[in-house]
Amino acid sequence: MTTDKTKEQENDLDKDQQAAAEPLDEGPGDVPEQGEEPAAAEPEPSGEPAAEGEDPRIAELERLADEHYQRFLRAQADFDNYRRRTAKEKEELTQYASLKVISQLLPVLDNFQRALQVGGEQQDSGAFAKGVDMIYRQLWQVLEAEGLKAMDAVGQPFDPELHQAVMRVETDEYEEGIVVEVVQPGYWLKEKVLRPAMVKVSG
Repeated sequence: MTTDKTKEQENDLDKDQQAAAEPLDEGPGDVPEQGEEPAAAEPEPSGEPAAEGEDPRIAELERLADEHYQRFLRAQADFDNYRRRTAKEKEELTQYASLKVISQLLPVLDNFQRALQVGGEQQDSGAFAKGVDMIYRQLWQVLEAEGLKAMDAVGQPFDPELHQAVMRVETDEYEEGIVVEVVQPGYWLKEKVLRPAMVKVSG
């Protein structure tokens, strides 16, 4: 009887030891095992986005864009000033285009006045004619210096771009369609026809 009781006590002791050796199931509130880190708590969402640092490249691009815009404004202002200045200069040039020629013709006008005054006081027609001829030469020199040239029309074939026929004449000296006489001289101004010559043409 004593032996059976002793065996039952040993069996109970073994069960207690096995129960102590088995790991216990961990619940939600159990402490984590040694060596494991506790899980980080998730941050609660906030209504505002997290502040981010400004990208220096964006700041540089904004600076360059502003600099270029300022340059554009200055260039636009300079162009407007240039346009107004050139418009004013063009207007003045058109208004006073004949200033140089008229200034050069003033001495000719003075000489004509002197010649007329002397011609009224003197009876010598030869001296008067000589004075007028000198004034004519002076006037022609001024105009020639500006590019004026007289057309040499006599003996040339009739050209409607250069000549204005006012009459046809019969002649044995020239072939048909040749300018035989100039009624009113024609002039070139450099390379442009300033006035066509009025001529008589052989017919």
